[in-house]
Amino acid sequence: MTDDATTAAGTTGTLGYEQARDELIEVVRRLEAGGTTLEESLALWERGEELAKVCRHWLEGARARLDAALAGPADALENGGTATGSD
Repeated sequence: MTDDATTAAGTTGTLGYEQARDELIEVVRRLEAGGTTLEESLALWERGEELAKVCRHWLEGARARLDAALAGPADALENGGTATGSD
């Protein structure tokens, strides 16, 4: 692994969703524009895969939080509570 790849892999885990998404957009733009060597294209592709994984992780976490928040009131009703707080 090159120093650049090591640095990229190390910083991927600390990226926020918006940062990863914006960098992924740039990677895709560069790949679509062409004009890069095969090695550069492969490095861009690998970076894009890492960034997509980070985005997926953030989105799955957000989905889990939403599901938990939406399930919260229903769980309270099933356990004898009320949604409005009055009996």
